Amino acid sequence: MPAPMASSREADVAVVGAGAAGLYAALCAAREHATVVLVSATPLAQTASYWAQGGLAAALAADDSFELHLRDTELAGRALVRHSAAEVLVREAPDCVRDLQALGVRFDADRFGRLALGLEGGHSVRRVVHAGGSATGRRLVRQLSALAAEEPRITVLEGARARALWRSEGRCRGLVCDDGLIVAARAVVLGTGGAAALWARSTNPPGSQGVGMLLAHAVGATLADLEFLQFHPTAVIGLPGREGFLVTEAIRGEGATLHDISGERFVDELAPRDEVSRAIEARLRETGQQSVGLDMRAIDPAHFPNVVASLREAGLDPTRELVPVAPAAHYMMGGIVADLHARSTLPGLYAVGESSCTGLHGANRLASNSLSECFVFARRAVSDALSEPAPTPIGVQQQEAKRLRELPPPVLAGASTREALWRDAGIVRTEAGLSRLLEDPYPLARLIALCALARTESRGAHRRVDHPERDPELDHRHVLVSGQDEIRWQTWD
Repeated sequence: MPAPMASSREADVAVVGAGAAGLYAALCAAREHATVVLVSATPLAQTASYWAQGGLAAALAADDSFELHLRDTELAGRALVRHSAAEVLVREAPDCVRDLQALGVRFDADRFGRLALGLEGGHSVRRVVHAGGSATGRRLVRQLSALAAEEPRITVLEGARARALWRSEGRCRGLVCDDGLIVAARAVVLGTGGAAALWARSTNPPGSQGVGMLLAHAVGATLADLEFLQFHPTAVIGLPGREGFLVTEAIRGEGATLHDISGERFVDELAPRDEVSRAIEARLRETGQQSVGLDMRAIDPAHFPNVVASLREAGLDPTRELVPVAPAAHYMMGGIVADLHARSTLPGLYAVGESSCTGLHGANRLASNSLSECFVFARRAVSDALSEPAPTPIGVQQQEAKRLRELPPPVLAGASTREALWRDAGIVRTEAGLSRLLEDPYPLARLIALCALARTESRGAHRRVDHPERDPELDHRHVLVSGQDEIRWQTWD
């Protein structure tokens, strides 16, 4: 139930964001008998995770292994994946799948009751667990939201937004909401999602503009890899009411193909996303067309009911016609620097899910590793956070409370910023375009440009026309930004 108004609250853990990562973090904390305040800008079950069509990547099949999953992750990440983070993911993802099943999440199974594993781009074997075909996010968020709403240790603040983080004596001690409510906690876990909605053409809901990254940056936490924004190859274009609607990669895993205006197949549909997106973009430039055709006529529509239903509602029958698709901004590999326990560079502040940057995804995220990351690192964050010092009572610090309530809130970017990022930090980039972005009014757009200008090479999702080759000297080198927008490099193994 939504909590009544109060001037301040105390909890063991404050979680900002009620997507997959935030909900699971809150539930993990409650299982440890901790009190939680969960701050959700939207009503529960209406977050960006709700729309996630992909599944959870986990080495569960007899012909799979941790080593194979690790290899695929590192190959997709183009010599920028943090090996230790990827190893944590591949080893702990299977147990998270089992834990979600114990929490009541029903994953797709075959007629023998075994998990039905899907194949997606960059994976060498079937290892993606889905729920309801392409309705995985919906199933997950609905179930976890219901559990969070019923859990007495979790106080849900629906319709609340974090105005600022509370930093005092060199650590994060809580946060203040837009309505002036201050939450004091042992630790704050940010699960606020990514920033792909900063681009004019995006698969993300409008609020995915990196607000958590800005909150963390404002209190001195370091950000990294902001130049790496993944473009999903197959977002619908030209259908009223479905512009930017993502057609899951799992459909290509089941045999759907991509065709240009002449009907020719021009790319390996199951190559990593950066390759497929660039191939589509190049073909569109050559032909002057706005879209290529996704042929899913041979796919059983019962396997992807929400995709088929959404397209039919827009007036297109994918069992009879090709679906017009083109790349769209989808997932940010960069974010708040986080270690293997999701700790940011500011003590007491944790980041999980797409708002974080552990180095797991490198320069190009392997499909469906992101949902697995949400659960693996949310559980690790909570385990560590509960060892933090007890919260500071806000009631005895009236001057501090007044200061917090006067801090300016983060704002969303306007249409001009979104158009500028699509033009100057899109699939293909130039020094001139990125330099223009340094004058953009939205702070995160400027930070993205700073990082992209610093990386004078092409790698994964970052493609510089003026530096078209990968620079081996930059393997495993990450661009960090902190303080007064200071850029520095760091090597992560």
